[in-house]
Amino acid sequence: SRGINAEYGGGGLMGSGIAQVAAQTGHKVTLVDLDEKVLASSTSRISKSLARVAKKKFAGDDEGAKGFVDTTMGAISTSTSAVSVVKETDLVIEAIVENMAVKHKLFSELDGAAPDNVIFASNTSSLPIEEIASVTNRKDRFGGLHFFNPVPMMKLLEIVRTPQLSEATLDQLKAFGKAMGKTSVVCSDSPGFIVNRLLVPNLAEAIRMLERGVASAEDIDTAMRLGAGHPMGPLQLADYVGLDTCLFILQGWNEKYPNVELFQPPATLEKL
Repeated sequence: SRGINAEYGGGGLMGSGIAQVAAQTGHKVTLVDLDEKVLASSTSRISKSLARVAKKKFAGDDEGAKGFVDTTMGAISTSTSAVSVVKETDLVIEAIVENMAVKHKLFSELDGAAPDNVIFASNTSSLPIEEIASVTNRKDRFGGLHFFNPVPMMKLLEIVRTPQLSEATLDQLKAFGKAMGKTSVVCSDSPGFIVNRLLVPNLAEAIRMLERGVASAEDIDTAMRLGAGHPMGPLQLADYVGLDTCLFILQGWNEKYPNVELFQPPATLEKL
């Protein structure tokens, strides 16, 4: 172990992906979800993903592959009670539903139970970290750790720094990102951080171009693939990200910043 016990709140796709990579890189992990069935599904997903990783990493070495999977899975435990396991945790990463009230409830409960040294982090892609942290008494030990899906494949980690975050905590988050094998970038607590702030308005403008009849969907995507060197066009990427996810992000930004034109959801997106 690297001496970090990491607790992951949320046993969905992101939570299980983060837990897998943390366990792969020598961390002890507790994956938390209220639903035992979700936890069972998550551990099964992680086991299958690790088997694929092992097949490539230990080609022709069945014993090595088995040892890798068994060791990694042995570093992962599960619980339905975040409060009960937080006392033995160094770092909490929340990856639950993008709902401020739900996040506030979780972190309020955890803050009262967690030792003072425990660092809190949210994997939110769109909500303000400072607002999430507002219900806790550890604002200097509360930052954003925004991983990208699928976590085992995507190398980037956005570390989100609030004005209250201490240098010591920032250094610890950087060290954790490095230990996870990620390339970390640090940004302030602004809407969408770096990637989504640039990406989501770009996807929305592609939809507006389609609405205005500037070009067909196929031609918009082809133009950006061949003219800008993008691996996929913006409309195809919007489908991949999830049109509901794009709409949710834009609606949240638009509600908070109604005068920012870039944040206004396209009509077509709202009708889907």
